[in-house]
Amino acid sequence: MAEPGVGQRSGLGIEVADASKALDGVVILDGVSFEARPGRVTAFLGPNGAGKSTTLRAILGIDHLDGGRALIGGRPFHEHARPLTVAGALLSPDAAHPARTTRGHLRVVAASNGLPRTAVDRAIELVGLGDADSLPVGQMSLGMRQRLGLATALIGDPAVVILDEPHNGLDTAAIRWLRVVLRTLADGGRTVLISSHLMAEIERVADDVVVIDQGRILAADTLSGFLAGGGALEERYLAELDAS
Repeated sequence: MAEPGVGQRSGLGIEVADASKALDGVVILDGVSFEARPGRVTAFLGPNGAGKSTTLRAILGIDHLDGGRALIGGRPFHEHARPLTVAGALLSPDAAHPARTTRGHLRVVAASNGLPRTAVDRAIELVGLGDADSLPVGQMSLGMRQRLGLATALIGDPAVVILDEPHNGLDTAAIRWLRVVLRTLADGGRTVLISSHLMAEIERVADDVVVIDQGRILAADTLSGFLAGGGALEERYLAELDAS
């Protein structure tokens, strides 16, 4: 699998400020505020049901907030032209139609965003799906669908990359490759926001850490600042949850 090239897309950050949302009387987000900055990998950590996915969907304009704001580059995501050149996201490995092939899905995505056919070839090469470019999505393994989701997120060479549990279904070699991809994207000036339960892997790649639980931010710090009290990321994360 290839490493991503470093293009010219950089300088756009993510700002979430006092974001709130409730559903059927249940508070999902309660004044959530944090930033993810260009040139850095920000780990967004929390247990299942903490509000991570809702926050990521709000940043992308999929879920609407009851209050506060979630911005990319200082404006709501939907206000950007050619959105896939601004932000690419992997929120679910099951976003592609099961009857479409890898290449067919990516061609639809490229055409809808005014991207050239060459972007499809580059994305397929980047995630290592060249041998499966004619395979229907419905016949793919979870790991292959994750790679297709990553190809979709990166096809527009975006300034911001948002990934929700991208390690799911990946084998050891693919996890190592993803680590290189994340670091290369950030070192090229992009903003990378990633949610994951793999603490040891996150500790190897993250610059900043944001911890959320029960819809509230418990910590937002650099990785080195978060670990200043000693211990590995997993230990500090669990201690933060226990203290809340």
